[in-house]
Amino acid sequence: MATITIDKVSRWFGNVVAVNDVSMAISPGITGLLGPNGAGKSTLIHMMSGFLAPSTGAVILDGAPIWRNQEAYRRIGLVPERESMYDYLTGWEFVLANAELHGLAQPGAAASKALALVEMEYAKERRTGTYSKGMKQRVKMASALVHDPAVLLLDEPFNGMDPRQRLQLMDLLRRFGSDGRTVLFSSHILEEVEQLARHIEVVVAGRHAASGDFRRIRRLMTDRPHRYLVRSSDDRRLAAALIADPSTAGIELDRQEQALRIQAVNFQGFTTLLPQVARRAGIRLFTVTPADESLESVFSYLVSA
Repeated sequence: MATITIDKVSRWFGNVVAVNDVSMAISPGITGLLGPNGAGKSTLIHMMSGFLAPSTGAVILDGAPIWRNQEAYRRIGLVPERESMYDYLTGWEFVLANAELHGLAQPGAAASKALALVEMEYAKERRTGTYSKGMKQRVKMASALVHDPAVLLLDEPFNGMDPRQRLQLMDLLRRFGSDGRTVLFSSHILEEVEQLARHIEVVVAGRHAASGDFRRIRRLMTDRPHRYLVRSSDDRRLAAALIADPSTAGIELDRQEQALRIQAVNFQGFTTLLPQVARRAGIRLFTVTPADESLESVFSYLVSA
């Protein structure tokens, strides 16, 4: 069990501010790190892994600063986005070298176990320079796992993977999260984050924009209408009954979907009102589906805020 605390951290490169006064805590389980390109995600991950010093503030692992802390490095595994590899090494040699650098008692056994976890045993004797992008991602993952770290940091780990490889990696990360490891990964594929991470951290333009369950974050956005797709036994009568209430901002009859598209400005008020109105009018509700509670909707709201 391990927790990374980021305390009022900033990082600048010359006159460019990459991360600006960010505070957050990454706890055991799976956390998704979201943000548009250039938001500061990679910079944050590099500071969390101990490869980059904060300009101000501190990055702490269980009470101890990570920067220049050799004991912290033993507990962290990093999968960087860049394919910085030694192309003349085989996959086996690359992972074995990392095991030896960590001073493991049985580096060969650890390397074999790590390669098996990512299903790369079949290609371990090939040079990494001949690997596809997806294969390179998996052997980087093996090198990050070789010392059995409590913390796993992954920067865009699904890049270049085919659908089967993605599913295999997602299953592996779920197992790590269930085992109590601290897993943080960034991804621009929002569907993958939504499937894997109940907790998200969002950075926009180097600043911390939001934290928590993406559905809870969406419901806290009271300045934006909540959209629902509602199917009932009598859509027209239901629309007439709802439109008079101030919690409803607009209703549209979608003939193709055979449903009502409803904008609600008051989440609590509307969710209380809808079943009451339907009951009084003798209307059966078949489906009530949030139309904008996907992670993609939440992310686009935060970026445009």
